[in-house]
Amino acid sequence: MSTVPGQSFGEIWVYLSASPLLGLTLTLLAYQGAVKINERCNGHPLANPVLIAVAALVALLWATGTSYQIYFDGAQFVHFLLGPATVALAIPLYAQLGRLKRMAAPLLIALLAGSLTAAFSAVLIGKLLGATDATLVSLAPKSVTTPIAMGIAERLGGLPSLTAVLVILTGILGAVGAQGLYAWMKCRDPAVQGFAMGVASHGIGTARAFQISEQTGAFSALAMGLNGLLTATLLPVLLPPLMTWLG
Repeated sequence: MSTVPGQSFGEIWVYLSASPLLGLTLTLLAYQGAVKINERCNGHPLANPVLIAVAALVALLWATGTSYQIYFDGAQFVHFLLGPATVALAIPLYAQLGRLKRMAAPLLIALLAGSLTAAFSAVLIGKLLGATDATLVSLAPKSVTTPIAMGIAERLGGLPSLTAVLVILTGILGAVGAQGLYAWMKCRDPAVQGFAMGVASHGIGTARAFQISEQTGAFSALAMGLNGLLTATLLPVLLPPLMTWLG
């Protein structure tokens, strides 16, 4: 008798896993629950909704033996919306147009320095730790938003799935640790904070930036978009010679 509930749940899960909407439903429920937890924690950076939702989904898929492909068959609807959501970030940026024009030159310099540092520092550290060439290529676009990063990795011979994981980890790390770092550096300018988060931590960092202030979020959205464009342009040109030099 004690095994009946487990067997019943297993049968129900097998039935549900055949539905393409399973991944979508689980994603929405996990994120909604994570948002509630974040609110209970008064928005503490460590209670990042993305981190909590990802951990919950991974635990559920592992516990039920569900493959990632089955999950993604439904979650791809959310994945598709990443593009429109990124474009929509231009709306709050428009309100900061005046300051953006005044800061154009410093922001472009910061963008170039941040983009190259994010990519090449990851490759060099990975090489020192003995990573394979495919892993190094997958590491390079880790600070770019997921759709662009996966496309870059695939084009250069990396592993898009590994890149996706690295992108999420990078974004979560930036979202969790950015404010503490800014406090230590005594950096209080919302535009500077936001731009740095966008370059280093893409969409997840941008979501956190909007929780700080609209100006911080707007500049983070700008940095995320520009970094994606710059990385997609420069990395295919600069990474192969670096890989050759590293041997």
